[in-house]
Amino acid sequence: MKKFEDRKKPLIFYYGIMLMILVIFNIFALPYLSQQQIEETDYGTFMKMTENCQIGKVQISDSQIIFTDKGDGTIYTTGLLNDDGLTQRLYASGAEFSGEIVKETSPFLVLLLSWFLPIIIFIAFGQFLSKKIMGKNGPNSMMFNMGKSNAKVYVKSSDGIKFADVAGEDEAKEALSEIVDYLHGPETYEEIGASMPKGILLVGPPGTGKTMLAKAVAGEANVPFFSISGSEFVEMFVGMGASKVRDLFRQAKEKAPCIVFIDEIDTIGKKREGSIGGNDEREQTLNQLLTEMDGFEGNNGVIILAATNRPESLDPALTRPGRFDRRVPVELPDLKGREEILKVHSKKIKLEKSVDFSLIARMASGASGAELANIVNEAALRAVRDKRSVVTQSDLEESIEVVIAGYQKKNAILTDKEKMIVAYHEIGHALVAAKQSHSAPVQKITIVPRTSGALGYTMQVDEGNHYLLSKEELENKIATFTGGRAAEEIAVGSITTGASNDIEQATRIARAMIAMYGMSDDFDMVAMQTVTNQYLGGDASLSCSAETQTEIDRQVVALVKKQHEKALNILKENRRALDKLAKYLYDNETITGEQFMSILDSVEENEDRQN
Repeated sequence: MKKFEDRKKPLIFYYGIMLMILVIFNIFALPYLSQQQIEETDYGTFMKMTENCQIGKVQISDSQIIFTDKGDGTIYTTGLLNDDGLTQRLYASGAEFSGEIVKETSPFLVLLLSWFLPIIIFIAFGQFLSKKIMGKNGPNSMMFNMGKSNAKVYVKSSDGIKFADVAGEDEAKEALSEIVDYLHGPETYEEIGASMPKGILLVGPPGTGKTMLAKAVAGEANVPFFSISGSEFVEMFVGMGASKVRDLFRQAKEKAPCIVFIDEIDTIGKKREGSIGGNDEREQTLNQLLTEMDGFEGNNGVIILAATNRPESLDPALTRPGRFDRRVPVELPDLKGREEILKVHSKKIKLEKSVDFSLIARMASGASGAELANIVNEAALRAVRDKRSVVTQSDLEESIEVVIAGYQKKNAILTDKEKMIVAYHEIGHALVAAKQSHSAPVQKITIVPRTSGALGYTMQVDEGNHYLLSKEELENKIATFTGGRAAEEIAVGSITTGASNDIEQATRIARAMIAMYGMSDDFDMVAMQTVTNQYLGGDASLSCSAETQTEIDRQVVALVKKQHEKALNILKENRRALDKLAKYLYDNETITGEQFMSILDSVEENEDRQN
């Protein structure tokens, strides 16, 4: 959308420029005005002028000689040398000895030029700015714009963001389309007596497009759009944040109908604890925000949109009906949504016609809209590096790996033994996954080190969306995570540090199964674990007695150990396939899912013929 905001600099900026001009005036101009100019010359010129009887007046001091030209009155100065006959020659040339040639300016004039004149100019300049700038802003303006809102203001434009530019959030767009309809025709709602929600809260993980959705609402409605971050209300001085809130809502009412968007509202909207020594400035800002939202007249055309990643931390007074009446979840996109987002961002780049967006969307499971945009951009950058004019399917697949695991490390050289251990480790993951039901198919296996620290990884791609996971599927995931360590134990006879991330993932799933999902026979449907900040990583904490925590730990260990033994048995039963696949991966460093299944099927066919 197009900005129409008049970016005025604060008054302190203009005062600073004026002060700098006055300092320069006092340093350079004042000495020039306060005394006459004196030219320096050499002693030889002075002697020649003395011989030619050109000296008018002369003044001899301890360190210099000041004299005038008898013809034009120019004042000269030269250094004093040891010259015994100087006085006699000057007298003979007709020079007039004077005690004072250069007359200092009167003290009154110096005082006038250096103090009174700059002060008068400074005051006059300030009065001009007050009328020119602060007069436009009205009586609510504060000195130096400290209480002014820093909201960025946009207006309708032909190239603004519309709902068509936001993909993968159909439910959120449907909920917000009602706002657009109201802004287009409020009389329809007024006739029936309906009032539009004053505030709409967009909640979801980072990168899902909350800000873009807010801009799309403004673009569809063709109304001004005020955008400001919650952190911009936080000031050093108490009351400045509240003043900014007042100024923002005053501007919004003047531009109504319009949309005010406050990003990261949890910065100023956190729960008020009432403890002594709290942040008075933040609480005053929140109180002012609550007051302004209550002060809205019905259907005045000002809609407040706000976004946050931490809805659970907001003050209940802010989220009650009458303020933020509606909560719109902006979740991570599903398979269809990811495919649509990829298509939207791919319009900006040149693509091969054979690109399969469905496969890319399945490979990018769990990615947000921002991450998908980054994936498309990484693919375009890779094509440029390879000096190609179009982006291919392999570029997009490689860019997913870059986002997931980082770039390939060019200087990481593994020893033959380490390379073989990593090959067995990754094949162990893939083989255990392939030999279990309810497991996602293997898409790619690689032992190329990445900048994230991974020496290799196994990529599995689900065929579709999964919103529910059964107990068996979770147990299979744990077994797959332990497959890498199990392969090391079988093939190498020792264990390494390469399974650290696998252990962490397996333990996290096992603990969630027992303490949060109610998949333990002993605890039944009792929640022992709570999750906070679900959109920012989901910090989990146990809420039970010490004895129960001990029992949970015991069951977690037993569950992971059981699945580890399951993985060991699978790999022992398929030892030939494990060795052959590991050897192939060791030689080629990368195996596709088709190659993996082809080798596995050929090994099984040979074993069936032998039996």
